[in-house]
This record gives sequence, structure tokens and C-alpha cells, in this order.
Amino acid sequence: MHLSLFLPELVLILMVVVLFFASLGNIKAGSLQGITLVLAALATLAAVATFKQQGLMFYEAYRVDVYSQIFKIIITGSLFLVVFLGPGLSGVERQVKPEYYLFLTISSMGLVFLSSAVELLTILLSLEISSYALYVIIPLRRQDGFRIQMEAGIKYVLFGAFSTGITLFGISYIFGLTHSTYLTDLTKVIPGLLTSQPLAIIGMVMMLCGFFYKLAMFPMHFWTPDIYQGAANETTTFIATVPKVGAVALLIRLVFLVGVDVSQFTWVLAAFAVLSMTIGNLSALVQNDLKRLLAYSSIAHAGYVMVGILSVGELGTSSAIYYILGYVIMNLACFYAIYNLAPEGGNVTFADLKGLHRRSPLLAFTLGAGAFGMAGIPPTVGFTGKFVVFTAAIQKGFYALVILGVINAAISAFYYLKMVRAAYSQDDEQQQDKVSLGISAQLLGIALILAIVLIGIFPQSFIELAKQAVAVL
Repeated sequence: MHLSLFLPELVLILMVVVLFFASLGNIKAGSLQGITLVLAALATLAAVATFKQQGLMFYEAYRVDVYSQIFKIIITGSLFLVVFLGPGLSGVERQVKPEYYLFLTISSMGLVFLSSAVELLTILLSLEISSYALYVIIPLRRQDGFRIQMEAGIKYVLFGAFSTGITLFGISYIFGLTHSTYLTDLTKVIPGLLTSQPLAIIGMVMMLCGFFYKLAMFPMHFWTPDIYQGAANETTTFIATVPKVGAVALLIRLVFLVGVDVSQFTWVLAAFAVLSMTIGNLSALVQNDLKRLLAYSSIAHAGYVMVGILSVGELGTSSAIYYILGYVIMNLACFYAIYNLAPEGGNVTFADLKGLHRRSPLLAFTLGAGAFGMAGIPPTVGFTGKFVVFTAAIQKGFYALVILGVINAAISAFYYLKMVRAAYSQDDEQQQDKVSLGISAQLLGIALILAIVLIGIFPQSFIELAKQAVAVL
């Protein structure tokens, strides 16, 4: 085994060890954040450095290739941005801040493992490493919201255990039918079984439930609004972005098992995509708390991503990778505004957005860029992402799916633009306080705005990278 193949994982393991020993001492939050940022940056650089490498490890249960590495870059880069976005961890209890960074890293490490796992039990173990770390950090919110954070933690554990049980049940069906847990073996037999064995369809759908849970997709979406609202802003930012990248990586691998032919299994997933888009967007229309609104928004976006995943092929799968990259950046822009509007770690409502353009023009513009992007308004990455996803679906003949997706995108524009309108409305007399941003926060805001616009205007290089990754599948 060449250690260079395992370099990003080794850096994350080192990061876990360093943060573990840091939790035994009494290190200031600023120094702790600096250590975490440096190590997260090293993990990202390691993933970039090994981008072109290929190989199998651990008895062929772990594959390193361009496909896995592109997701590792997104995951480790997102971890860096989430840590950078929340200096001081204002929403987390002071005495558990070292442990918070530790478990955040462990969760990211599990998702990195998930990107390369090509054997069902290895996939399940990677999924659980990521999930158990999140079970720990969700209740680690300041005591101001003690009841709601405990409720969020309990719900996440219960829903997580439920989805894992269903996934295990589905794996048992697939193993019983195929007598193998390796994806390379399953690829040879699953397409034929799906046309002759109804049990294979049931097993595949059940097996995917654990990843639907991570992606917050119907029918495993019920946990999302309560956990988003009850967790600390920093935790919600992580849950809203990084785990979804790992879920997309595995969903693409598993859907590729089915092949390119349209089957009953494809229509089941298409129905889930439509229900996810519709339930998410209609529920978001009546929300007042921004984190709950973004929770329902994430359910809707899971449906859009699934449209790309179902359009199996070079364009369809690469569009799903491009879309999830854009979604992470747009979501970070929205949570960047929420974090800076609530320096004490509280939740933000539409009332808190009034007059934001006067109190902090940069904050209002960053929120607007994120909202415009998720609404799919050009020239943002959200518009380009939806355009590419729907184009891939049209090529596969999913006309009804595209029509329903466009209708849902139009519905979503209402509540996204409502956020922008609130930020640029006249402020009340009681809300004249300026929102001060440090130099690092200002640079992050500008970087997020530029990324949303430039990746939307110039998508070619990112889509080409995604196509290189898909080619190995």
C-alpha cells in the first residue's frame, strides 16, 4: 500500500490526534481555531496533491481515484470554510470547544472514508463514524436554548438509528441476492436482478435510506427543520453542507450499480425527488426562522441533486457534482450572514434582517448572493447548476421530472427573494446598531460572493473536472 494514496486521511487522523491532546489542556479558543484551520488546510492540500493518483487498498474495499479525490477536496475545503466562518465558537459552551473541533474533524474524516469506500460494510462503517460524531456535537450549544438543543440531539440520534437499521436491512437483502458486498461484483448482477426480482428494488431503496438521511431527502427528511433550529449556528452550518457532499458521492456510486437503463427503481427515485422538491419548497414558504427555512430548502435541493444523479451518464453525474459544489458555497453564504447577525449564537428571524443593508452592506450583499443563487437566478452558480441538471435530465427523456423541477424552482424564488427583500427593507428605529465585521470575515464574505458569481459564469473547468471524475466509474 502506497501511503501517498492515503495522504488526506492520514492528515485528518493526525488532526484528530492533535485535537484530542488539545482537549486535555487549556488552550484558548483563538489558538484552537488556528490549529484546526492549519490542519484542515493541509488536509485539503493533501487531497489536491493526490488528485491524479489511483489504487486499491484494504483488500480492495477502498478505492482511490479521481472520483473519490474530487469529493475529498470538497469535503476538506468545506471543513476549512466552516471552521473559518465561526471564530470563537460563540454558540458553543466554552468548556467543550476543544471537543467540538475534535468531533467535527472525526465527522469529516468519516465522510472522506465514505468517498473512497467501495464495499458495503466499509461504506456503513464510514457512514456511522461521521454520524456518531454529529450525535455528540448537536447538543453542545450554549445553555440559552437548553431544551431545544437537547430535543434536537435526541431526534437526530433516533432518526439516525432508524435510517441505519433500514440501510442494514437493505444490505442484507442485497447480500442475500448477490452473495457479495463489493460494488464491483454488484455492478455485474444488480441490473439484471432489478428487472427480475422485485426484492432487489426493495433492497436497493432500503439500502439508500442512510444516504437519503444524510442528504435530507424524502422520505428521510423529517429530522431536518428541528435539528437545524436546535443546533448551534456553527453546527447547523456543518450539517447543512459537508455531510451532503459525502451522501452525493455514495449515491452516485450506488445508482451507477443500476446502469443507464430506465427501470422501476429509477422511477421510485424520481418520485422521491419530486416529493422532496415539493414538500421542501411548500413548507419553506411559511417559515419565519431562517434556519428552519434553510432546512426545508435543503430538502428541496436534495430533489434537484437527485435529478442529476438519476440522469446517469457523463453530463448527468457531472452536473450533480457541480450542483453540490455550488450548493455548499451558496449555503455557506447564507449561514455566514446568520452567524454574524447573531454574535451570541441565537437564531435569526426575518425581523432581524430589517435594515441589514444599512447596518452591514457586505453582509446584506452576501446573503443576497446566496439567496439569489439558491433561487436559480443568473448569473449565479445556482442558475448554472439547475440548467445543467435539467439539461441532462432532458437528454435522458425525463421531461415530466424537468417540468416539475422548474415549477418547484419558481416556487422557491418566493421565499428566497423574501430574504433579500427583508435585508434591503427600511430598518426600524430600534435596529440602528451597525454589524461590525473583522478583516477575515470581510474577506470571507467577498470570497463567497465572487465564488457564487464566477463559478456560475465560468463553469466549464469545474464541469470538466467532474467529467474526469465520472469517467472512472
